[in-house]
Amino acid sequence: MKLVACLALSLAVLAGCAAAPTNLPVKAAGGMLVNAKGLTPYTFDKDVATSGKSVCNGDCAGKWPPVIAADGARPGGDYRDDGKKQWAFRGKPLYTWPEDRSRETSTATTT
Repeated sequence: MKLVACLALSLAVLAGCAAAPTNLPVKAAGGMLVNAKGLTPYTFDKDVATSGKSVCNGDCAGKWPPVIAADGARPGGDYRDDGKKQWAFRGKPLYTWPEDRSRETSTATTT
């Protein structure tokens, strides 16, 4: 009986891994969450975790662009006022800051 339960659990874990998205817009690197350009995504203090709703819309979203999920993606995210899905981290929607620069372009060098 234990063997059957163990096998069933193993299959469930493997199925979950197979269904996990592989092209996420952010990843952990060096102990930080970064996007494909190496920039930090942000959360908004006024968003309530796991509420399923972003409160940063309109002018706010213009200043802090949301990390929108592509059509067909399975984001762990929230719905926006425009009906699009937004990627989230620990239940809080993610945003970018347009003035951020990648580490490569913002690092000053001296000679």
